[in-house]
Amino acid sequence: MSTSSTNPVGGDVTDHIRAVIEEAGVAANADLVARILATGVGLGLDATDRLDLKIASAALTEMRSAFRLFAPYADVPKVTIFGSARTRADDPLYRAAAAVAAALAEQGWMVVTGAGPGIMQAAAEGAGPKRSLGVSIRLPFEEKPNAVIAEADRVVAMKYFFTRKLMLVKESRGFVCVPGGFGTLDELFELLTLQQTGKAEPTPIVLLDAPGGSFWQGLQRFAAEELIPTGVISPDDLDRVLVTDSVDAAASEITGFWRNYDSLRWFGSRLVLRLCAEPSDDEVAALNDRFSTLLTGGRIERAAVTEQERRDDDRVDQPRLTMEFDRHRVGELHQLIRAVNTFASAPAASPPEEPRAVR
Repeated sequence: MSTSSTNPVGGDVTDHIRAVIEEAGVAANADLVARILATGVGLGLDATDRLDLKIASAALTEMRSAFRLFAPYADVPKVTIFGSARTRADDPLYRAAAAVAAALAEQGWMVVTGAGPGIMQAAAEGAGPKRSLGVSIRLPFEEKPNAVIAEADRVVAMKYFFTRKLMLVKESRGFVCVPGGFGTLDELFELLTLQQTGKAEPTPIVLLDAPGGSFWQGLQRFAAEELIPTGVISPDDLDRVLVTDSVDAAASEITGFWRNYDSLRWFGSRLVLRLCAEPSDDEVAALNDRFSTLLTGGRIERAAVTEQERRDDDRVDQPRLTMEFDRHRVGELHQLIRAVNTFASAPAASPPEEPRAVR
């Protein structure tokens, strides 16, 4: 066991940390637990301001609570639904959020929300208490989780928006955004940034409006008229997003993204894409014809399990494609994923298992 070089503590302290971990009975990932403890000691040695220590302590405590909330449902696919806390129950948006949550819950998904009123309550009602998880924020005017989440006792409360947003994004493999205000837009732009920069594994994002609504069309228009012409985003940056007023289309977009695509893993510049079904020679050839510009060299090829994946027991039963993918084009990975989902060899769409984290 060793501590990180970014947390320099003396050898005696390191020995004490090791002893504390062993005495506590921590066996799995003891090296990472040691780094956490060493970081805490380092903060003390740095004479860190008390307020900063309170922020660090509260954030770690909140993350532990959230990890424990989600842990029993690790094998269940989840979708996070964002939207305004101010939307009333008689609003068509409320009904749309409830309907898409119900449709996904019927297909085996759990619905994650911010546990508040409005769209968050609508989604929880649609999914039902047994299919809902909540990550609430403590605010002066929004202190209690909605009744659906509270009834099932599947909610964790956060003091900080950044820890709450982490947990609303980290555990889910699909996202539905319903029109809302600053908070909803903040969550949407965070999702788009994570996808554009490759800091998160590709996932489907749906912008769902009420029938005939134009809210998200306004965002598309702003992107087309202001963002793309000035070069601050790429012309295809919104291609990964589905804008729709159809509940059925929204649910199909979430589940269909995982029809054949399973997960991915990077080995330096080499990308390994894990699938649900073995592709044919013609399908691999078609990928090369279409996506050669996304590669830094070579071709997309079928591949065997790597030794590292085997040691980690990381999706070893899945068929694989490997390629030298241009990391500067990582925001376009969703195009390749959507292509493999259309293969004739792909299985029929069904609720998949929870994906592994990107390594």
